[in-house]
Amino acid sequence: MKDHKASAESPMVEMIKVSKRYPPDINALSNISLSIGRGEMFFIIGRSGAGKTTLLKLISSMEPPTNGLIEVSGHQIHKIKGGKLARLRQKIGVAYQDFKLLTDRTAAENIAISMEVSYKKPQIIQNRVRSLLDQLDLSDKHDSITGELSRGEQQRITLARAVANSPTMVLVDEPTGNLDADTTDRVVKLLNNSHKAGATVVIATHDLTIYRNNSYRIMELKGGAIHSLSGGPRV
Repeated sequence: MKDHKASAESPMVEMIKVSKRYPPDINALSNISLSIGRGEMFFIIGRSGAGKTTLLKLISSMEPPTNGLIEVSGHQIHKIKGGKLARLRQKIGVAYQDFKLLTDRTAAENIAISMEVSYKKPQIIQNRVRSLLDQLDLSDKHDSITGELSRGEQQRITLARAVANSPTMVLVDEPTGNLDADTTDRVVKLLNNSHKAGATVVIATHDLTIYRNNSYRIMELKGGAIHSLSGGPRV
């Protein structure tokens, strides 16, 4: 594992006094101020309902904040639109708990999608898909219809799709929830490889086995607010 390099550049993610409320009166996040450096691996922990998934959705612009400022790669992500937003989103790989896979397509087709929108050459896409399936012990599922796979297999396909296009940032929500110890190790290695390649990796998890033995920063959410922030230096 590497520590990301110090940089005078703006952070990958900057959040200032961000809150998110859902009607009628649910405060999912309250007054979150946070900076995540470029190339950093960052863990968000907390119990179910603490606000981890909401935080990731705000960073990826799937949902807007109720209050506050969010910048991603120097852009106020909820104020840019059209082609500029599309290009920024192409640089963000996301793996949520509900997968959002095309269940009538094969595993290979699901992983290839993120590269196809960037007009990668077919041979490059094919090689990358096979490599990712091999890394996640899914080589035999290349041509399997995704909707017929187990939840654990679908989860791995989602992760492979998130990192396939070598994004500058990867957002991952509970990546090991349906996995055994051996498969968890494979997933952690995949995310570490993406981090070593220079990506900012943000992982929301309750699985302490994937963060307890490293020096990366760990932020704990409790009731939608930052309860603690600990770990190695950010820069």
